Amino acid sequence: MPALSKRDQLVEHALNLFYQHGFHATGIDLIIATAQVSKKTLYNHFKSKEELIIATLEKRDRDFQAFLITEIEQRATMPIEKLTAVFDVLDLWFNQASFSGCMFINASAEYPLFNDPCHQVCSQHKKAIADYILSLAQAAKFQNAERLTKQLMLIIEGAIVEAHVNDNKQAAKEAKELALLVIGQYGLAV
Repeated sequence: MPALSKRDQLVEHALNLFYQHGFHATGIDLIIATAQVSKKTLYNHFKSKEELIIATLEKRDRDFQAFLITEIEQRATMPIEKLTAVFDVLDLWFNQASFSGCMFINASAEYPLFNDPCHQVCSQHKKAIADYILSLAQAAKFQNAERLTKQLMLIIEGAIVEAHVNDNKQAAKEAKELALLVIGQYGLAV
């Protein structure tokens, strides 16, 4: 595997620090020390800390979507099975030693204004996940797949918060039970 570029190295180290410690609490000096680059190198690649934050969020979005979809595809073949496999993948994620909640929930809390560019990246990530869930619900031919998706997203988001805030390692399994009840309320389109 080729060595990371200085830009990618900065993004990788910043992502880990932001995820562990938060965005406001992580200073530029810690990032450059951890990434072992100069301040000049950082500012050659990013005009501001906000630009670096956005780059880390975009990387996390790509990485998380790839993780989620790959893990679901390995667990299930039928769309309805994939919908429930989402919760198995969440369980895997929640039980990783590095789990520190959802980076997008955390970032949107630190950047609460909806029109803030950092918040917008978070919103786009959540929409992308919802679009994927919707595609599964539509492929399974559920009636009112849009409404089912909204309800499943509420369950997913609640499970993420429960796992992080209360250190509930069983949150995904408990959420899956609720999701199965909700899914059972929707008939398949004829």
